[in-house]
Amino acid sequence: MQENLIFVISPPRAGSTLLQRMVGSHSEVFTHPEPHLITPLAYLGYHDRVKAAPYDHINSAEAMKQFVDGLPHGEEDYLDALRAYADTLYGRMLGASGKARFLDKTPAYGLVLPFLTKLYPEAKYVVLTRHPLAVFSSYANSFFEGDWKEARKYNPVVERYVPAMAKLLRERPVPLLHVRYEDLVQDPERHLERIFAFVGLENEPEAVDYGDRFEGAKKGAGDPIGAGRHKRPNAASVNKWAAEVAGDEEKLALSIDMLSQLSDEDLEAWGSPRETLMAPLEEAGNAPAAKRIKNNYTMQRRVLLALRNNIHDRPHGKLIERVRYYCDVLLRDSL
Repeated sequence: MQENLIFVISPPRAGSTLLQRMVGSHSEVFTHPEPHLITPLAYLGYHDRVKAAPYDHINSAEAMKQFVDGLPHGEEDYLDALRAYADTLYGRMLGASGKARFLDKTPAYGLVLPFLTKLYPEAKYVVLTRHPLAVFSSYANSFFEGDWKEARKYNPVVERYVPAMAKLLRERPVPLLHVRYEDLVQDPERHLERIFAFVGLENEPEAVDYGDRFEGAKKGAGDPIGAGRHKRPNAASVNKWAAEVAGDEEKLALSIDMLSQLSDEDLEAWGSPRETLMAPLEEAGNAPAAKRIKNNYTMQRRVLLALRNNIHDRPHGKLIERVRYYCDVLLRDSL
């Protein structure tokens, strides 16, 4: 199955949906919105474990390590078993499509790369990077109505993804192709041809016009805005973040602090050397702040965050706990 898998590795809001639609428009590629097959497998206890679970995950992790140590080939046997699970699901989805390649675009994989590359060392990896502040601007505007402070508090995507993915780009333990979002949208035909050659497919240049060809499954929860509004790559968003930051001192301070957390080595591997990072900001000057994008996902997330804040100390939290109790009673198998 490995030779039939293409993994797009990117942080959230880096343009991976655009890339998914372009590559997914190839006649031999099938894709599905963010299946998250790999993420749970990475946290079963042997390679890493969750911080909380409805079972004793600490004892489970220790037991898993002891069990795997007792297998004839140790970790390799464990990976074989996990690979068989993922192969079955990927294979049956791909078989039903009648196509030759399955493209998995799940940004969360960018944080479990040591596990993923051990599990599928012979798959093809397309690593998509974008200016770190463009990533964060898109993330904050997509889900937090442009509130950078709240977005960073909830998920510091720049500080989490850049080091993790830069390590992959430097060490290259698997076959990978590095694509910068800025290059992709400004010369999409050339970079799409590079990608098709890398994954072993004939070039279909018409796939650039994905709006007329893409037949992927319905939009997932991780794709609230962006690529679906266009029929082909659009370079207008490349430096949109700069206009937003130039008009807001608080965002500028947050930007400087975010970038200070990243090493020169990681930024170089990412394709955004430190000496060039602020050039778009200097060009933007006193440009007006970018317009915030409002959508249903933004509103839903803000409502959920507001309701979750200190939920156990607020009246609605107690009400929800009580409703949950009665739901558990009604839904359990026996009295």
